[in-house]
Amino acid sequence: MGHELAAGPRCTGFAEWNRYAAVNDEFVPIHMDDEEGRRAGYPGAIMMGRLQWSYVHRLLREWLPPQGRIVSVALRFREPTLRGALFDVKARVIAVRTEADEHHADLEVWAEDETGKVLAPGTATVAVPA
Repeated sequence: MGHELAAGPRCTGFAEWNRYAAVNDEFVPIHMDDEEGRRAGYPGAIMMGRLQWSYVHRLLREWLPPQGRIVSVALRFREPTLRGALFDVKARVIAVRTEADEHHADLEVWAEDETGKVLAPGTATVAVPA
């Protein structure tokens, strides 16, 4: 327990957001246009929450062995991630247990900015065969 994972710093911009929006049909102006973001009270366009969630999912998938599975992921979006901002996705194992024929790990997960400020805290549970 206490094992910490980090995806490594990343910086996303219009190209990544546009690809995500195209796949998910999420061309919402606040996510694509700085002026719309400012009208909503932010310094500019803000990252899609589900895109941030997908980065958490990716971290877990890359950490798990091929036979592992993600049972659940939940995030609370506290602060926006702005276009071009440096951020990281991290996780920490907080509990391990065995249920039936699987080992389950409960994790604290979060996205943080380059100063360490938590933008989106959450939880996850993963499972691997026993």
